Amino acid sequence: MLTFLLTILLFSVMVIPHEFGHFAAAKLSGIKVNEFSVGMGPKIFQKQGNETKYSIRIFPIGGFCAMEGEDEESDNPRAFNNVSTLKKIFVLSSGAIMNILVALLLMIITVQIIGTPTNVIGSIEKNSPAEIAGLRAGDRIVELDNKEINSWEDFVQEMRTKESEQIEIGVERKGNYKEFIINPIYKDGREVIGVTSKPGHDVFKSVIYGSKSTWQINSAMYSGLYKMVTGKVNFKKNVAGPIGIISLVGKTSKEGFISFIYLAVIISINLAVINMLPFPALDGGRIIFTLIRKITGNAISDEMEGKIHLAGFAILIALLIFVTWNDILRLIS
Repeated sequence: MLTFLLTILLFSVMVIPHEFGHFAAAKLSGIKVNEFSVGMGPKIFQKQGNETKYSIRIFPIGGFCAMEGEDEESDNPRAFNNVSTLKKIFVLSSGAIMNILVALLLMIITVQIIGTPTNVIGSIEKNSPAEIAGLRAGDRIVELDNKEINSWEDFVQEMRTKESEQIEIGVERKGNYKEFIINPIYKDGREVIGVTSKPGHDVFKSVIYGSKSTWQINSAMYSGLYKMVTGKVNFKKNVAGPIGIISLVGKTSKEGFISFIYLAVIISINLAVINMLPFPALDGGRIIFTLIRKITGNAISDEMEGKIHLAGFAILIALLIFVTWNDILRLIS
């Protein structure tokens, strides 16, 4: 039951902000939105606004933003098919942008909870060079061989360059400056003294670390996608569908809240990346068609584009079935 509820929460975190991004961008662009729905299937609640119908549907695994003239021709000047190219691109890209923003927010929250490394010693390994020399937990490392240390990154970077038998570390302890001579040991390919960092919870640093981590995950997604397309990564082993995601939720929920949030970040970024691919029916494909039609004029009609996106949607459904079947085989094997 917990896995089921967390899976529903995960899908909601992915889809609802995505569709809300389209909705908000459409409203800002003056496009008529006929319906904004949370969930799929039969309606369990609906309310008619000034022009938009708001509804909640029985299956909480998705949602949609139905714009006037999105998939059909419309004479309404506020229809999607009649607004400017820039407005269309803004609306189409806003879903992916919202997914990235949600991932960024979740990552910042995660970093804030875990904490960021500081140059204050958090713990000292028993019988380590640091303990033998007299360092204590709570000491703030401010110098290493007469070089100023302002962060844990500074300390780690300096330690990477050390090959001498002795190093001199200056620390601040209860407002006083103290120096220690330490004999590092060689371990795991580098010089170590046996200390760990005490995590800090500075919001500004959490924003920086969270932003860097989100960017790194986003870059890794594109790198993985490129390797998959070029055959460097096995598609069947590295792609998960809905059942695979449920399995991942079950595993991460056992590892704790932070692991689940990190999974939500990865999948939210993944949704943004996939949606912006230049393939029919996806937001990226719709953007490509918007640009093509801007250049070619009436060479492609709304009806023709709609049929192409429908064909693309059919291919995506077939791919989803294949991936789901692959998930099942992976679970029973």
